[in-house]
Amino acid sequence: MDIISQLQEQVNIIASLAFNTFGTLQRDAPPVRLSPNYPEPPSNPSEDTLNIAEQPKLMSAALVKAAKQFDTLVNVLPVSEGDEEAQLKRIAELEAENEAVGQELQRQLEAAEQELKQVRELFDQAVDNCVNLKKPD
Repeated sequence: MDIISQLQEQVNIIASLAFNTFGTLQRDAPPVRLSPNYPEPPSNPSEDTLNIAEQPKLMSAALVKAAKQFDTLVNVLPVSEGDEEAQLKRIAELEAENEAVGQELQRQLEAAEQELKQVRELFDQAVDNCVNLKKPD
């Protein structure tokens, strides 16, 4: 897998972890009194309270680990060659090279088509000679 695909995959992992973390925190957060005008929310202590208290730590650790892996992948990216002018010059060189190669391929295609035409003509002559039982010239 190339580096860009790895970066995209890592971004997807980070987004998934963040989505799950926020959803879990929202789902498991204890009720909080919003205003003194409202009654105190009921508290439901249970055995899962310890597990719920550990989840944010585990999820934040997973997010930090994924972010560090992303940073590592970004650091592996190649450094750009020079400034914008140098890059534009290189692009122009590559486009010129591509054009030259394209023209050469077009010449080779035309030569191959001409050769194919000659082979077909010779094949047709051979078939005619076989059908008519003629000796080749």
